[in-house]
Amino acid sequence: MNDGTVSTRSMVARERRELADLLRTLSPEQWTAESLCAGWQVRDVVAHLLYEATNPLTYLWETVRAGGSPDRLNALYIRRGRDLTTPELLTAFETTIGRGTAARSAPRIALADTLIHHQDIRRPLGLTRRVPAQHVSTILRHPDPFLRTSRRTRGLRFTATDMDWHQGAGPQVQGPGEALVMAIAGRPAALADLHGDGVDLLCARLKGE
Repeated sequence: MNDGTVSTRSMVARERRELADLLRTLSPEQWTAESLCAGWQVRDVVAHLLYEATNPLTYLWETVRAGGSPDRLNALYIRRGRDLTTPELLTAFETTIGRGTAARSAPRIALADTLIHHQDIRRPLGLTRRVPAQHVSTILRHPDPFLRTSRRTRGLRFTATDMDWHQGAGPQVQGPGEALVMAIAGRPAALADLHGDGVDLLCARLKGE
């Protein structure tokens, strides 16, 4: 086990812990507010993140039953989450902190998924935070492959204005690292925080998805 893996696992745990801290403060109206995930309320995002509370064999069986479709699997978790009260959802989510198959076997993917969904909740609620720079830089260097980010980033140069990171060649897209993460992950709401002659092309790609 290398130090990088241990460090990333710690980041996943911290990200989930900070999200849990936020969830404890939300009103009933905020729990049912729309997130940045189309058609998902805040509580649906939390229900999705409960995959880390699922026994690995159960998760594998559910994946097979869903035909390997992430959309069908997500729909299953959301339906299940809607049968839980808000306190039950929060308690279940808190059990995932510091554990979970994804956090152990694919911590970079788990970090990206957790941070992006954390911001999916915060941004539409107007609840900003200082996102740990190490979390952001790790995701920028190692984006979640399931998000197929190359179709959004090809032919563009991305530069973070609040940390030492840049990638690609072509028209420039600049802004805070968190906004770059969210835009590259397909969240149009983050475009307002970006600038450069490549933003219009990135916007067109996001609208075309």
